[in-house]
Amino acid sequence: MTLALQKVTTSTLCEGSDWVVIDEDVLAEQVARIAVGQFSHVSKILLGETVTPAKVREAAKKDAIGLLSLAAKEEPWHRDGWVFQAISWIAAHDDGGTAIRAPHLIKAHKGFDGLKLELSDAGAVTGVIVFEDKATENPRATIRADVWPGITKLEQGERSNELGQEVSALLQTQLRTFPDLDVEAAVEEIAWKEARRYRVAITVDKSHATPEPRLALFKGFDSKAPGATSRRLAETLLVEDLRPWMQTFADLVITKIKGLPDYV
Repeated sequence: MTLALQKVTTSTLCEGSDWVVIDEDVLAEQVARIAVGQFSHVSKILLGETVTPAKVREAAKKDAIGLLSLAAKEEPWHRDGWVFQAISWIAAHDDGGTAIRAPHLIKAHKGFDGLKLELSDAGAVTGVIVFEDKATENPRATIRADVWPGITKLEQGERSNELGQEVSALLQTQLRTFPDLDVEAAVEEIAWKEARRYRVAITVDKSHATPEPRLALFKGFDSKAPGATSRRLAETLLVEDLRPWMQTFADLVITKIKGLPDYV
C-alpha cells in the first residue's frame, strides 16, 4: 500500500479523506513511472494486478527528469503542483480505477486537474468527478481564490464542451467492457447538475490536521456546489514544510527514474 485514505467524518458540508503516505519510497517510484509515461503500468499495480517491471527508453527518462527539475531561479509552484496531481491520481484508485483520466505531463497544464467517472454495472455514468488539486502553503486562501471560482463557473455551465469531450474520451476507454455503450448518447443523457461532483484535494500543515480547522478550510463548499453531500469531496495531505518536502521528494523521484530498467 502506497497511500492510506482515512475517511473523515464531517457535517453535511462535505465528505472526504486524509491521505497518509505509507511508503514514500514506493510512492516515488510510482510517480516516476507516471513521469515517464507509464501510468497504465502504475494503474495495474494499484488495482492489484501482477506486472513485470516495464523498461523505459532513455529519451523518456530525460523528459521525465526535466519535468521534476527546476531551471535556475525557477519557482517550484508548477513542479510541485504536478507532483501533487500525480499523487492525487494515485489516491483516486482507492475505490477502483476503472475510468480515471490519464495524468498529464505538463507542469503548467490549464485543463482539469483530474477527472474520474463513476459507472454502474451496466456502464451508465452515475457520477463525473472533477478534481481540483492544489499544493499550497495557504490552503484556505487558495481554495477561496482558485477553487471556488472554478467550481462556480462549472455550475453555471461554463466549460461544458471541454468537460463533455473529456467524458467522451474516458467513455471510449470503456468500450471493451461495455461494447454496446453509445458514447454520444451517454454524454447527452447525463444530467450534469446531478452527476457532476467535485473533489478538492489540498496540502495542509498541522494547524489544519484536526477536524474543526480542517472542516473550516472547506467552508462555503455547499453554496458553491449545492445538493447532496456526496457532490462535495474534500481531501487533504498533511505535509509540514511543503516546499522542502516537495524538493526532497522530487529528488527521490528523479533517482527512481534513473534506476528504472533500460531498453537495450
